[in-house]
Amino acid sequence: MDLPTAIESRTSAFKLKAPAPTRAQVEQIIRAGIRAPDHGRLRPWRFVVLEEQGRAKFGDAVVQLLREKNPDIAPERLETERTRLLHTPLIIVVAAKITKTRVPEIEQVCAVSAAVQNMLLTAHAMGLGAMWKTGPAAHDAGVKQVLGLAPEDHIVAFLHLGAIETPGPLVTAPEDGITTWI
Repeated sequence: MDLPTAIESRTSAFKLKAPAPTRAQVEQIIRAGIRAPDHGRLRPWRFVVLEEQGRAKFGDAVVQLLREKNPDIAPERLETERTRLLHTPLIIVVAAKITKTRVPEIEQVCAVSAAVQNMLLTAHAMGLGAMWKTGPAAHDAGVKQVLGLAPEDHIVAFLHLGAIETPGPLVTAPEDGITTWI
């Protein structure tokens, strides 16, 4: 698959199923990520691969976060969240470890975002399903601690990977009004 085709045909899967990508596939996806542009060559990206046990620990941390934010939350809702995370075959947490330097923090986070896009395109080219997710867990110090990240690190993506069970629609954004030529 050539790059323009990969870009124009990639979509987020609505639902993933087993099998998880192989270790070799995950390593190739991460290698694609670290090829992203990186002002100052700071290599701000960090990757945490959550296999079965890791997803269970992550699920526990997310459930704890939900309980703290909403003490009246229904137990069924908590179980739904935990099950959803366990159902995903593999999750790569992609984080930005910010270096205090002349390179602004936003540029370091942007480099990590570019890494995620490279990873999504590589997974798509391999025939894998992928979803880029965030949410409140991405900003929670307790979740970061479970993942071995520092409180000041920025979680840029929870990259869910697996075989496609339910594909998402191919959405094309209107091109009118987004480009100005001067």
